[in-house]
Amino acid sequence: MSVISAADELHAVPGIPAREVGPLVAAGLVTVADLLNWLPRRYEDRRRFDAFPAQAGGPPVCLRARVLDCGKRFGPHIRFFEAVVADASGGVFGSNRITCRWFNMPYIGNFLAAGHEVILYGKPKESKGRIVIDHPEFEIVRDDGGPSIHLERIVPIYRNVSGIPQRRLRELIHHVLEDCDGKSLRAEYDVQPEVVRYDSFRVVHFPGDLATAQAARRRFALEEFFALQLNVVWRRMRYSERTGRILGTRTTLLKRFYESLPFDLTGAQKRSIREIVGDMRLPRPMNRLLQGDVGSGKTFVAMAAMLLAVDSGCQAALMAPTQILAEQHYLTFRRWLEPLGVRLALRTGAREESNHLEIEGGAQIVIGTHALLYETGAFHDLGLVVIDEQHKFGVAQRGRLIGQGAVPDVLVMTATPIPRTLTMTIYGDLDVSVLDEKPAGRGKIVTGVRAGAKQTDITKFLKDQIAEGRQAYLVYPLVEESETLKAESVTEAFPKWQKRLSGREVGLLHGKLAPEEKDAVMRRFREGEISALVATSVIEVGVDVPNASVMIIHHAERFGLAQLHQLRGRIGRGMHKSYCVLLSDGKNPEAMEKLAVMERTADGFEIAEADLRFRGPGDVLGTAQSGMADIRFAEFLADTHLLRQARELADAVIREDPLLEGSYANLRHMIGEHDGSVVRA
Repeated sequence: MSVISAADELHAVPGIPAREVGPLVAAGLVTVADLLNWLPRRYEDRRRFDAFPAQAGGPPVCLRARVLDCGKRFGPHIRFFEAVVADASGGVFGSNRITCRWFNMPYIGNFLAAGHEVILYGKPKESKGRIVIDHPEFEIVRDDGGPSIHLERIVPIYRNVSGIPQRRLRELIHHVLEDCDGKSLRAEYDVQPEVVRYDSFRVVHFPGDLATAQAARRRFALEEFFALQLNVVWRRMRYSERTGRILGTRTTLLKRFYESLPFDLTGAQKRSIREIVGDMRLPRPMNRLLQGDVGSGKTFVAMAAMLLAVDSGCQAALMAPTQILAEQHYLTFRRWLEPLGVRLALRTGAREESNHLEIEGGAQIVIGTHALLYETGAFHDLGLVVIDEQHKFGVAQRGRLIGQGAVPDVLVMTATPIPRTLTMTIYGDLDVSVLDEKPAGRGKIVTGVRAGAKQTDITKFLKDQIAEGRQAYLVYPLVEESETLKAESVTEAFPKWQKRLSGREVGLLHGKLAPEEKDAVMRRFREGEISALVATSVIEVGVDVPNASVMIIHHAERFGLAQLHQLRGRIGRGMHKSYCVLLSDGKNPEAMEKLAVMERTADGFEIAEADLRFRGPGDVLGTAQSGMADIRFAEFLADTHLLRQARELADAVIREDPLLEGSYANLRHMIGEHDGSVVRA
């Protein structure tokens, strides 16, 4: 047996034919270490199989079956490969039948045939009286003789590598594990040296039981989280070393602002403003996240920060992700700050607007969308940058706006409550202020999930609410009809609602409308001319119409929990009792479980934790912006203890080696150096 090293390239490893090296390299697996780091995404306990389901529904099942019949099938505008299978577990030929279907995958017929014994994994559902599994994972059982790594044990299931069947991939990983020199698998930044890394690889790929597999995954998760936290701690240290400007020592405008408010700020708002004032008065630039649930009053905290900048003689900018949100902010800021003599300007792709005071000396506060990134004349002394819904902007976009000032203070805001563990992971380099109180005088929101509700009942409820003087949002997931998704769109629903609510004005709002059309619809809705607004999720942030107290979300199961919570936050903003109705066909048990969270709680942080469990971190935050797209151990991101342990290890490394030279030089490529912008990994 030849001994191979983790650094060896796969083309040089005996036992891996050249025809297989190409697909492996195309998947990014160049070396032995790359292949061993292709960790299982799940396991199948093939010591016993699930019973053949007698009815549809329920969780995914792992079955041992025999193919009775298979072939290509054709339907209107569609073709698919179909296989009828029967129970073959325990060597007993069962009577239950399941139909497996693979759409637009005719090549399945090249290697699946009647008589094959297969292992299937998928979710059974009902279709025209039959139990079917669409696109099941499958593996053909072969009698290899002797002990097998594919049967009668806990079997690893990997992410697919195009051109390498699952069974063969398992064999390749087993082969290199057997021949690899364990010492070569040691990591320079091994966070648990007492646990031999080679042994952890053996256990994570071919465990004796699921408990030891989970323990090995936890060990690799700690390594990954350590690397993430090292990134965060290093960025925080580098940012804190920069020299900024001292702002916020004058509070004349802030005091006048407080005195002009007809209500008192919440304790959380006052605490956050104190934290911001403390940051702005330091010689290093502020780098703070303001995190608050929908309706918690982030806008007033941002106003306070921007007034401090203006009082210090510099400009402030607020960038929002959509025109609707930017214009909402502009109207709100004008209402409260124009009487204080503050000069405001609005910059979006479609509009440029400013109050009459701008002529006298340039705008002191500039509000806009991405258009601010390309402003050349609006900023002469930018001292504070506020970025709203910051996860909707890319790193380069945020950096470009920040770069228009000379080391400005930065306040990033989000109305998407983020689980504490993700805050530690993604925003660990920022100071965090949390708005955990709601302003007084807000109406109660009643949320109800309705499966298979009658349209007549929905229409009657809506008519009754409108008759009482209220307004409503009718939300749909699609702009236009889709051939692939069975969900009604706003353009289909709009004429139907016009007919159902004849005599009342019905509006239409979605992202494909021209900016001036959006403006006109939102203005008429705000002024009460439109009773019901048929819209997509374009309204999820920034729309503030206190008289709108009804929201009916159609096909609610197609929205994420955080998005549903954002949408619900558009109502309950006035004094009236509000109603959020989540409509679903009720056919998907997991979807109903998800919607039940919305019915049970209005706590955005509890909802965010549930969303993390249901969808994972990439989908919760947006993979492109969060830097979490490639994380391998998402299931551990709810483990506060593990993340805290990783943070403590990273803190210790930075204390000992602040320049990350020494033994940690290999991490430089992962951390990178930036131009001083506020960035995410």
